[in-house]
Amino acid sequence: MTASTLARAVSPASDIAQPIAARVDRLDWAKVHADLDAQGWSIAPSLLGPAEADLISGLYTRPDGFRSQVIMARHGFGRGEYKYFSYPLPPLIQDLRTAAYPRLAPIANRWSERLGRAERFPAGHAAFLERCRAAGQARPTPLLLTYGPADYNCLHRDLYGEHVFPIQIAILLDQPGEDFEGGEFVMTEQRPRMQSRAMVLPLKKGDAAIFAVNSRPMKGTRGDYQVKLNHGVSKLYSGKRHTVGVIFHDAA
Repeated sequence: MTASTLARAVSPASDIAQPIAARVDRLDWAKVHADLDAQGWSIAPSLLGPAEADLISGLYTRPDGFRSQVIMARHGFGRGEYKYFSYPLPPLIQDLRTAAYPRLAPIANRWSERLGRAERFPAGHAAFLERCRAAGQARPTPLLLTYGPADYNCLHRDLYGEHVFPIQIAILLDQPGEDFEGGEFVMTEQRPRMQSRAMVLPLKKGDAAIFAVNSRPMKGTRGDYQVKLNHGVSKLYSGKRHTVGVIFHDAA
């Protein structure tokens, strides 16, 4: 199967009548922004339908359409595997990336302003990718992860280079309690001079977690300050778990 054939394997109109861009537009973005401000993450329920989730997870075993594969245990990242998609991305993932970015850019810019940073993000994703390419970040970062029994993903941040869009999306592609046990999506938040706070995101099949990549601002008595966030996956006890990750900056 060629890369172009793989790119056509997941179309935007699978088992949900609306194209993914329309579903993105219909999300309650005021709530998403409020959640991100308050806790660093938000859940978009049933962003993908079951057949779409199955189609995407099924891509993992195909030999092409990916630029690299990572065995996590070899690098101390945990246990499990993931593959980075190559360009062109599967249409559903490409359309999701393009549609979600402009909805997230306003809060990304507000966070930059609150934290006193000079960087501002353009309104469209194509312009942001041009900025990445000019800095030598040209490798696509959307990825597909797979876990089996005893696998887990250590707490981490997906940075990849100088230019980092501060919010990303992960979509669970299997049903907890049916397809696998354990394997919760977890985040930690580190505030200055305080112990870390752990958060477990309640995801079901097709749900999207929209969350901070690295840090977010928090209002304090003397103005805004930065809190650091990490994300990972707890130990899987049985079954199989797949996730597709949609990161908006490309890699050096």
